[in-house]
Amino acid sequence: MPRKLQEYHTGDISVTFEPALCIHSARCLSGLPEVFDVSARPWVRPEAADADTVAEVVRRCPSGALKYERRDGGPAEVPDAPAAVSPQPDGPLWVRGDIAIQDAAGAEIRHVMRAALCRCGGSANAPFCDNTHRRNGFRAP
Repeated sequence: MPRKLQEYHTGDISVTFEPALCIHSARCLSGLPEVFDVSARPWVRPEAADADTVAEVVRRCPSGALKYERRDGGPAEVPDAPAAVSPQPDGPLWVRGDIAIQDAAGAEIRHVMRAALCRCGGSANAPFCDNTHRRNGFRAP
């Protein structure tokens, strides 16, 4: 069963977290531990930092599991241009840009700015990575 979208709001910024897309890179935890703390409830506390800093750290999320929307008139996230694909050693493809992800028939599944795409072939959440590569022995440069 898909895990529910989580939402966290202040007057300045809204942060959403989509657990099914998270690949646990921990860039949020290391980037802003006063806001992102998995031992706390709620685990996201956007009020603990200014909106610009929260947005900067959310943009570091390679999977797009974290997103933000400015509520204070601050700048919205814009896709990287040109789009880029970065293969991770023994792991997924990190994709950034204005990306339309399509199924085998060419129908758009999602339109995203950041994604971690499976390249081991084992993800139960294909085309998105679910870290199966860590268990199935996938190796690639």
